[in-house]
Parts: sequence; structure tokens; C-alpha cells
Amino acid sequence: QVQLVESGGGSVQAGGSLRLSCLASGTIFSINTMGWYRQAPGNQRELVATITRVGNTNYADSVKGRFTISRNNAKNTVYLQMNSLKPEDTAVYSCAADLQVYFTSSYRDYWGQGTQVTVSS
Repeated sequence: QVQLVESGGGSVQAGGSLRLSCLASGTIFSINTMGWYRQAPGNQRELVATITRVGNTNYADSVKGRFTISRNNAKNTVYLQMNSLKPEDTAVYSCAADLQVYFTSSYRDYWGQGTQVTVSS
């Protein structure tokens, strides 16, 4: 069994900051890319940022320069530091991990349940 659990969401005023965390736990053998995605009401889910096992990062244009993704491989945890938040950043943020479970031969994506981020103007 594998679980991804996010924490750190909440409500903040525009210009504020939040830090999201996502812990992957269970019978995990190896994790490749980890990432954050978000979905606002009425919108499709969109990529926010990803980070590979060796630390290569990728960001959506809308968050470049404001958000920073990082990870702690020893703790199977990925973080998203969000600064200069805007009302349009309001969404449910979910983490995802491309990982391999013990006694299997392939990687697959696992998802967390999501955490709400609300930015007021």
C-alpha cells in the first residue's frame, strides 16, 4: 500500500506565503519524479511544478519566480514553497509521485487527496 498525504494548505491574503508538504509512505522501493498539480473549480487540473530524483525542476509559467519545489529523498517528501500568492492561485493542490513498489518491476503514478489553498484579495 502506498499513500501520499499533503499538508500545509489554508487561507492567506494576496502577497502572502504558504508551504505545502507531501509525504509518500508505504512499501516504496524507489521514487522518480514528484510533482504538484492544482485544480480550480471549473478548470482542468494543471501542472504546477515537478522535480526529479536528482533535483531537476520544471515550473508552470504562471508560478515561475514565485513558487519553489524541493524534495527530501531520505524522507520521501516533496515541498512547494509558494510566495507572492495571487487570488488566481486558489485551487486544490495535489501531489503526485512516479514510484516503484517493492516486488514490482515498473513505475506508476500515485496521487494524494489534495489540500485546499485559498488566496483572498
